[in-house]
Amino acid sequence: MFLHGSCHCGAVRFNVESPHPYPYQRCYCSICRKTAGGGGYAINLSGRAETLQVEGAEHKRVYHAIIDGEPSSGERHFCQHCASALWVFDPGWPELVHPFASAIDSELPIPPERVHLLLASKANWVEVTARENDKCFDDYPEESIAEWHRRLGLDESEKR
Repeated sequence: MFLHGSCHCGAVRFNVESPHPYPYQRCYCSICRKTAGGGGYAINLSGRAETLQVEGAEHKRVYHAIIDGEPSSGERHFCQHCASALWVFDPGWPELVHPFASAIDSELPIPPERVHLLLASKANWVEVTARENDKCFDDYPEESIAEWHRRLGLDESEKR
């Protein structure tokens, strides 16, 4: 699925091909909560890094979260004007880019189940609204974004 995204003020716009477009993972870690906001969690999608096209790149900045006292290799891209979280890129996985669902302007498919992860670090004021089929994890689940899409028959790359 080809995704179109932008920041709130429109200074940064981007497109990316995503074989895994279902916004099913809700991350409650302090980094996602504080940098992306919204509901106490952030939702990342998965895209092919080589397909990422950016207009207005001069208006974005990169934040490296501090984890255990050290800067993370993960690059959290955001708009310098409106502070919208756009995507995460980590050179450890150079083929992937993870746009925030909140920055996507395209209509996204509704997931049949959700995964709530890193619940051990959620804020105490956040109430997890897990449905019957949802999975909840204090840490990271073993199943990747790609594996989740494959298990449910939702992988766009396998439909071609």
